[in-house]
Amino acid sequence: MTGLSLFVGAIGIMNITFVSVRERTKEIGTRKALGARRRTILLQFLIESASISFAGGVAGLGVTYLLGLAVKSAMPNFPLVFSFGLILVSLLVSVATGIVSGFVPAMGASRLESRRGA
Repeated sequence: MTGLSLFVGAIGIMNITFVSVRERTKEIGTRKALGARRRTILLQFLIESASISFAGGVAGLGVTYLLGLAVKSAMPNFPLVFSFGLILVSLLVSVATGIVSGFVPAMGASRLESRRGA
């Protein structure tokens, strides 16, 4: 079930990044005409997709924490532990998902032609 949620989230991030690239084609062309490298544009969109997924991961951890508090108040003897390692791993997986799912749109953005003379 978790893998399916991760996959659906990755598709959502990929679509958001595709739309972002589509809406900013003129900006990308202008930046390339002014000398921006493919690597810079690729990095811009990868950071954007990683930031979106990081924000989603933090929101998910917040909801999980609140649900944990509700369970703990309803059942005080229920063993519920939030370790720093698990929180770190979940955020790293979230960011990695954003980078992987944003790579194809970011690569497409970096390959756009510049608008020299336009």
